[in-house]
Amino acid sequence: MNLTVTVHDPRVDPEPEGWPEFRAAQRLPVPWDYGLMGVESAAARSPNLLAVVRRGARVVTAVAATIARPGLGRPDAPGPVGGPARWGPRWVEVHQPWLSGFPGWACAEDLAPAARRQALRAAERAVCRFVGVGCLGVLYRYVPPADAPLLAGAGRLVRPAAGTAVLDNAFGSVAEWISSLSRGRRHSIRGQIRKIAADPDLVVRFAPERDDLSGAELAGLLRRHRAKFGRVRFDWRSPVCPDYLHALVRRPDVVTGTYHDRAGRLLAFTVILDHPETPLHQHWAALAPHEGGRQHLYFDAFARVVGHMVEHGRRSVSSGRGLGEVKASLGFTLRPLCVVAAPRPVCG
Repeated sequence: MNLTVTVHDPRVDPEPEGWPEFRAAQRLPVPWDYGLMGVESAAARSPNLLAVVRRGARVVTAVAATIARPGLGRPDAPGPVGGPARWGPRWVEVHQPWLSGFPGWACAEDLAPAARRQALRAAERAVCRFVGVGCLGVLYRYVPPADAPLLAGAGRLVRPAAGTAVLDNAFGSVAEWISSLSRGRRHSIRGQIRKIAADPDLVVRFAPERDDLSGAELAGLLRRHRAKFGRVRFDWRSPVCPDYLHALVRRPDVVTGTYHDRAGRLLAFTVILDHPETPLHQHWAALAPHEGGRQHLYFDAFARVVGHMVEHGRRSVSSGRGLGEVKASLGFTLRPLCVVAAPRPVCG
């Protein structure tokens, strides 16, 4: 199969020809939007790249990657892509930075497994050359076990990783979902929803295209929330930047839920990246009660996420990784994932 690969830096390069059509045909989630990739990458310590594989003029595969380099620069300072940095030690991580639990590549549906493997190898080699002589190799995150054979091979390591939580849609209403939970969880969620609905000092809004929100305010609350839990090991991403959130919540395919008090103070927010099959419950951040926040908002938000899934007839909803026991109590099941590491000698 005759393939050509181009590697694009969304910070500076124009959108690849045919990219919107490929993204639409494969129904890729929101973070694959090329403009959003550029906004997210502009301030990121680990910049984004997009490798596009073509057979003739047709796009058949895409790989989203970030350039990681530990211990160099501030976490919120833009990382270099080209120039002298190409000589320093760096590696490539194949994933969408804010699309937890989903693989960082996509192939045309009619591409056979052998052709997919060939296309991914071609993209892998091209990205390594683009990153430079200091590239140490490629790490694939969020790999479904069924897809591991596409990436595995001599000299490559395949290891299990934390799974992602998914709730299948078997419900006709939020009430049916609540009824499916354990007795204790049913009782607590019903009580929490009632308390929030009856709180006269609480303003709740879940809607797409939120032009009433400030990315800077959202990012500030998100950073404050995540600081409580400390840095995640082996996570080389920068904090979510204000410009990215500002652009994200204004999209028609993104639902943002907010909890304000009557004075207008933001107490909590969450984001749903909508999708025809599996929306992603993405960001969550809230003030702690001792900071002026409210109790029970987290579970109320989950009820509204499930409500979105049911109302719009989505097949399932994903809630990413982490807090597995809590999500299991809400009916989510853990879908296994693995990581695949390909050192430079076997991929470059």
